[in-house]
Amino acid sequence: MDVVIVTGASKGIGYELSKQLQALGKKVIGIARTVDQNASNFVTADLAKTSLLEGILTSIIDENVEIATSFTLINNAGIVDPIGLVGNVQAVDIEKSIAVNLTAPIILSNTFIEKLRDVHIPKRIVNISSGAGRKTYEGWGAYCTTKAGLDHFSRVVAMEQANAKYPVDIVSIAPGIIDTGMQEIIRSSDEGDFPLLDRFITYKEQGALSSAKETAEKLIAVLKHEDFKAIGPIADVRNL
Repeated sequence: MDVVIVTGASKGIGYELSKQLQALGKKVIGIARTVDQNASNFVTADLAKTSLLEGILTSIIDENVEIATSFTLINNAGIVDPIGLVGNVQAVDIEKSIAVNLTAPIILSNTFIEKLRDVHIPKRIVNISSGAGRKTYEGWGAYCTTKAGLDHFSRVVAMEQANAKYPVDIVSIAPGIIDTGMQEIIRSSDEGDFPLLDRFITYKEQGALSSAKETAEKLIAVLKHEDFKAIGPIADVRNL
């Protein structure tokens, strides 16, 4: 059975990915702070509490390694806060952004690779990145930086795994601009904190946002790609 682990699985892209992958017959294990009542396999965890993540993922892998015909880790969870110009944001919010957006995916990926090092089945890591990791936005200092870090981490892993006996394929993929709760947070921010506020309000008004459902479908098509390894390590779903 194909086993897929999805962080941030209770809402937005993560929820749609989990639902659609389950419908395709995959065993999906969701990880999120809030419980999805419709999920049969769900682990409640705060990704900001990074010291717990190695143990959580180790338990998931140990419980499923005997039945797995493939393993996929989708590092989807992310937060856009703090929104604000550098010099005006709180240290505690910067710390949480780095923990959720960068430290958590690195720890989970490290554990995934370590625990499955000698397991000879298809293994994939999909890091949900952002165009903000490849372009600068005023007011998103922490978000842009963490997503850029996630991209570069993925490049390093891809280089390292090229020499592994049983390699893990990895891609850091930007999903486009999606109509999720994150966009609501962005549109409710102050223009002084985020000078591009009007642009993002216009995206919503003009129907330029993709739905989470549509985006999940595109991401699953990437997972189904006959040569997944050739896509990465850096990609944009809009170009595939």
